[in-house]
Amino acid sequence: MRNVINVSVSPKGTLETLSQIEVQQLSAAGSGSTYRLFRQCALAILNTGVQIDNAKAILEAYEDFDVRIHQQERGVRLELINAPADAFVDGEMIASTREMLFSALRDVVYTESELGSPRIDLTNSQGITDYVFHLLRNARTLQPGLEPKMVVCWGGHSINTEEYKYTKKVGHELGLRSLDICTGCGPGVMKGPMKGAAIAHAKQRINNGRYLGLTEPGIIAAEAPNPIVNELVILPDIEKRLEAFVRVGHGIIIFPGGVGTAEEFLYLLGILLHPDNQSLPFPVVLTGPKSAEAYLHQLHAFVGATLGDQAQQRYEVIIDDPAAVARAMAQGLREVTDFRRAHNDAYHFNWLLKIEEGFQLPFDPTHANMASLQLRRDLPAHELAANLRRAFSGIVAGNVKDKGIRRIEKHGVYEIHGDESITEPLGKLLEAFVAQHRMKLPGAAEYVPCYRVVA
Repeated sequence: MRNVINVSVSPKGTLETLSQIEVQQLSAAGSGSTYRLFRQCALAILNTGVQIDNAKAILEAYEDFDVRIHQQERGVRLELINAPADAFVDGEMIASTREMLFSALRDVVYTESELGSPRIDLTNSQGITDYVFHLLRNARTLQPGLEPKMVVCWGGHSINTEEYKYTKKVGHELGLRSLDICTGCGPGVMKGPMKGAAIAHAKQRINNGRYLGLTEPGIIAAEAPNPIVNELVILPDIEKRLEAFVRVGHGIIIFPGGVGTAEEFLYLLGILLHPDNQSLPFPVVLTGPKSAEAYLHQLHAFVGATLGDQAQQRYEVIIDDPAAVARAMAQGLREVTDFRRAHNDAYHFNWLLKIEEGFQLPFDPTHANMASLQLRRDLPAHELAANLRRAFSGIVAGNVKDKGIRRIEKHGVYEIHGDESITEPLGKLLEAFVAQHRMKLPGAAEYVPCYRVVA
């Protein structure tokens, strides 16, 4: 039996007021779409800690959940009806949950209002990057003057206990070196480094450590934010989220994961392989405990088989050595600092990084779009990486996103076509993910693939 609560909450320093038009947009009787988007994000945040990675299941479990926005003379107030009771203690909402709830309101409101602005141009690369910049600035994520120390950690939400403990050890080593953490804000690898860094920051008497979580509506509904996140930003789609990672992050550590991690890794490699980015320092480390060595070598081999030696040279593989990972990242960040100082590039936003439109334009994983992906050997490496990233993005949607799950239920599995020299290693990597239980949370029902790889 569900345990729910009805309550009213007010913001605390995140979003003080809304206009009448914004309140109308967020009401169920208004435009509708903005309300549904915020309701979905709010329900995910209130479910923080729940081990469910299926957006459809969460939305169906709380069909009677409602959120109403009231504008008052002293600011905005949220009325929550049939909200998950785990988000409250003695009738009071947990502080981190309240902060993230109003961060979601802030981002949904700003995203919707900015899309109608004449200065927003999403038809070209520069305009998209400018839009990402404004979204992050509005969320107060960009802090000029701080030297590069934001480490992005990517990896799976569906990892075993040993792998999770390893991510905490790496986060601890990073925190001891006064580095901050940015993740996708959910469980697993998105939580472990933050938890380790929080302990290390306490040891070093650092009371302003940053634990930045970047997500998007389709992901947050399936992977609720972990409670350590103290800065939450909801980007409008996966492509804006990925660009935000590489624009605000100064280095990236990739832990064991599944298709979502592979998607992020290929996105990163595709960008770094662009000729304009060859001389730009961007430290990347692929790491995990000894028990994950086979997985790391499989991913490394897949990169070599599809994108070649040049791609493998853009990152370092370190097995079972958290201190070595942290030292490598700290050294890489010193190089980033020197480079940006020499080229007058901002510390807080990586303007010099070249990102082509193919990595920025949203990919809608319909069955037709998935089947028509160009996975050809004759493509330039960075273009092939972009298309491989889209293939993994579609599988993520079919696995955990409400819209993708419903498409699979209606039309059957996705078909992914391409040259055999690409589809063969792709198929083997996906089979390994399934065999290693990297597609679902531990304890979930047996995984049923939402795709079929065709040579």
